[in-house]
Amino acid sequence: MNFDNGIAAAAMSLACTFIVMPQSVPLTTLAGKSVTVTGGYSTLWTGTQGMFGGIIVGLVATTIFVKLANVKKLQIHLGENIPPAVSASFSVLIPALILMSCFAIITALLSGIFNSDLIGLIKTWIQEPLRGFNTSLVGYCVIYFFANLLFTFGIHQTVLSGSLLDPLVLINMNQNMAAYAAHKAIPYIINTSFVSSFTLVGGSGSTISLIIAILLFSKVKSSRQVAALSLGPGIFNINEPMIFGYPIVFNLPMMIPFVLFPIIGTLIGYYATYFNLISRMVVLVPWTTPPIIGPWLATAGDWRAVVVQIIVIAVGVLLYLPFMKISERVAAQEAKMDEADSAEA
Repeated sequence: MNFDNGIAAAAMSLACTFIVMPQSVPLTTLAGKSVTVTGGYSTLWTGTQGMFGGIIVGLVATTIFVKLANVKKLQIHLGENIPPAVSASFSVLIPALILMSCFAIITALLSGIFNSDLIGLIKTWIQEPLRGFNTSLVGYCVIYFFANLLFTFGIHQTVLSGSLLDPLVLINMNQNMAAYAAHKAIPYIINTSFVSSFTLVGGSGSTISLIIAILLFSKVKSSRQVAALSLGPGIFNINEPMIFGYPIVFNLPMMIPFVLFPIIGTLIGYYATYFNLISRMVVLVPWTTPPIIGPWLATAGDWRAVVVQIIVIAVGVLLYLPFMKISERVAAQEAKMDEADSAEA
């Protein structure tokens, strides 16, 4: 936004988020009684339940604040002899008061008239319906289908999956972790660790399977060189060398398995979990965690998850293999045509 007072904008987005939180907080006393405290603060609203609300309020508050702060008539100028830090604070004082007053009025109206709050409404009407569909098997597969399709045209898949899925699967992950810590039933199959364990093994398109297929079966020197160079990053789920170096982008034969295989891996991992062949994932592991290690850690030490991931990788090798052969034949024919054209010239 090219706004020169980022600290003030961050402070205002945080302040507005706290302003719109519920004014009444249910608590349990030491004696075991349930009571409601006015003016209290619950960490539930800075956790998974308030995540989507925090994102929306933060974005809206920041946008409004920047626009108000750029209105010269609302700026307070104390003169050139005042230290820059003090001057910058006073310059945005009126926009800050206007912004917080607006959110305070909205909070008061919702609380007084509807006995509700903005964070709760966002959770009920936006977060939960989105999470219900986007983290369902159908919604999840649809999103990753189109996300990987975008990547084959050079647009990174996180443009779609990052905005539509990442906050929601993280909510599922946090609730799984909380349930595991409380020794309760684990509620969700699809979560953050599930993505890197079965959907994006070795990065977008699960290209670790393609790397293995090339190294085992390809006789094309250039392909083997690219695969060898991509193996190290691919182990840590970084696969841009394959996507742009092999390439997969704008390579029609390779686009097909690149888009379809993550869905196949998802279905294998999902139904293996659904039928209790493997444990549900209860540990948030970094997305750069290598295959084999990742699902073992994510399931708190279930070796069966490792076996299922190996099966997924093996299926991927079989799926990528025929398309790899087609791609290499096409590349060889194009090379011959280029040589013929050069000879005629």
